[in-house]
Amino acid sequence: MRNEKYEESLLLSRKILSDAIAKKDNNLIALNYNTIAANFDQLGEYEKALFYYRKSLIFANKTNNSELKSWLYNNLGNIHCFDKKEFGKGIYYYKKSLLYSTRLGDSSEIFLTKFNITWAYFDIRKFELGQPYLNYINKHHKKDSDSSTLVIINMLNGMYQSHLNNIEAAESYFKKAIELGLKDKDKSDLSYAHQEYATFLLKTKKFKQAYENLDTYNSITTQLKNEERLKKLNIIGVNLEIDEYKREIDNIKIEYKTNHELLIEKQSKNKIISIVIISILLTIIILSYLYFQNVQLKQKNKIRDIENKIQENIITATINGQEMERKKIASFLHDNISALLSSASLHLKIFSTKNNTNSEEITKTKSILIQTHYKIRDLSHQLLPSLLARFGLFHALNDLCETNSNSSLQFNFSNNIPDETRYNDEFEMKMYFIVSELINNIIKHSQASRAKIDLKEIDSNLHILVKDNGIGFEIKNFRTIEGFGLNQIRARINTMGGKFRIISEPTKETTIKIIVPIEYNL
Repeated sequence: MRNEKYEESLLLSRKILSDAIAKKDNNLIALNYNTIAANFDQLGEYEKALFYYRKSLIFANKTNNSELKSWLYNNLGNIHCFDKKEFGKGIYYYKKSLLYSTRLGDSSEIFLTKFNITWAYFDIRKFELGQPYLNYINKHHKKDSDSSTLVIINMLNGMYQSHLNNIEAAESYFKKAIELGLKDKDKSDLSYAHQEYATFLLKTKKFKQAYENLDTYNSITTQLKNEERLKKLNIIGVNLEIDEYKREIDNIKIEYKTNHELLIEKQSKNKIISIVIISILLTIIILSYLYFQNVQLKQKNKIRDIENKIQENIITATINGQEMERKKIASFLHDNISALLSSASLHLKIFSTKNNTNSEEITKTKSILIQTHYKIRDLSHQLLPSLLARFGLFHALNDLCETNSNSSLQFNFSNNIPDETRYNDEFEMKMYFIVSELINNIIKHSQASRAKIDLKEIDSNLHILVKDNGIGFEIKNFRTIEGFGLNQIRARINTMGGKFRIISEPTKETTIKIIVPIEYNL
């Protein structure tokens, strides 16, 4: 191969490769694939070279041959950078090569790889990324470089100095590169030097010299291409042999497959079948476990739902009991105690008139009876407002908002329902006390200056909106407070088949929305 006898090199490589595969020697297989790839590389068949370099890498990765891996990654980097112009991939492969050569402590391979990385970065004009590698090759070039390498090193330094706008230093490096290139047998490096020097001269506006160097670059490039064509003409018979050879390489494994290999293949199939069966069993076990976990979770959720329902029913029963007691006590106070006090006051008045007496004790007794009558009436109204019983929910809520409004907090009541509309007595009482409790919460906790109570009847549902401009609160942290409390209100609405929603957060206003099916009078 080094003597450019590529056909002979390929034929010998094929024979050795056949023996290597028969012996299952991964290292020897990898080395021969590398040689095959290198032949194609020299012939300019870069796609084929790329194919066999990658094949070589597959077998090299099965060995501890770090030196070979370093070569392969470097060669892959060369093809991607200088033929395919895929600099990202090329630099990636160079850095992989550098990793292996560094582990081996191979100074010449380290130098070569850093040299290639510098060139790749400078080709795409990423000088700052390439500069650390340039420093290294400048420091070590005397030990590890030949005449061709020195041409490119001077060219790279010229490019970097041009990037820094050090015109004199750049020109000196480019001239040195061309001087060394004229003495070197490999004219491709000289062509690169002329090309980059022409780019530099254009930058410095020396157009005539730039044209002369560009013309020299084209002449050398044309000469090299002609030589390459001649080389290909001299080996015109190789291509046919290569195609046949490639097919033979791809079929070598089949030709050399032994009974032992067939047995290994059978064992491998049995192993796969065993793995599949075990995987299926594991899958069934996992799915069964997940199924039973899901069933258990559903049961727990069902129990939790039942507990919540029981809790809601207990709350509802408690509140219903409280409301019934309120109604009874209010009725008792109004119909009995209040009537008795009125009767006592009347008897005392008649006694005073008949006996023509108006002692201080009788006057005080009259006053106490009147005060007691008023207090019992107020208590009766608190337990069950007379407006609610006589005129209905909307008059009662409007009065409640007016009663609780003051200079610090103003309640605004609105509804789209005629005030004379009446619902079921128990339904009105439930709604009244729910809104009453929400108003109490605003007064006690919100620090608001304005609040709104809005009622609407939509599709046989009562929509209640309670909104304030107070300090708000964290919804997930709210707890039961006085009266029904928010939790009790939620439970109450749920048992009525309604919806309860709180919208609030700290430092912002609070909005509570309630939707409940209306219970009409039968």
